[in-house]
Amino acid sequence: MSLFTMNVNVGMDDGTGANPALQRICLLALDVDGVLTDGSINMGAQGELFKSFYAQDGLGISVALRSGLEIAIITGRKSEIIHRRAQELGIQMVQEGVKDKYLALEQLQNQLGLSRGQVAYMGDDLNDLPAFRAAGVTFAPADAVHDVREAASFVTEAAGGRGAVREAIEMILQAQHKWEQIVNSYLNAGQGDKQ
Repeated sequence: MSLFTMNVNVGMDDGTGANPALQRICLLALDVDGVLTDGSINMGAQGELFKSFYAQDGLGISVALRSGLEIAIITGRKSEIIHRRAQELGIQMVQEGVKDKYLALEQLQNQLGLSRGQVAYMGDDLNDLPAFRAAGVTFAPADAVHDVREAASFVTEAAGGRGAVREAIEMILQAQHKWEQIVNSYLNAGQGDKQ
């Protein structure tokens, strides 16, 4: 999988094949609908029925957490399904019902003692643009709305809920020279990661 740079201000290759802006990332914060899912909202008379998550994104999140990359969820919706998925994958930081994603991401950054340049965010719609201002690196899925794709540092080849998160994680971990070691660990034995 590959990504292409949309914003040259993020930094260029440092000669080792790694983007220096991605090398600094310690936290990747994610929207849910349209990023971790395909954006479908399945509602019944009693409320939300289900969300569809992509197993490759899940394994990517598990690998990221195991490799020291923090993962957070920041979403405008409230859903027990989000909590269950986060718990299953080991995501500790979940903020839901968020109206101001800039403030939410800034608070997470301060809580973890990180600088803006150590934070990445992935979103797909206009309500994610405030969080883009709080992040040093931004990602958008291939099917994000036009204005978000234009504002993103990187746009994935994969769509939301279909591998976009995995693609962003791989790019970060490759830049940090961790991906080859991760792949090699699977050649030797299963790692027990959740999907």
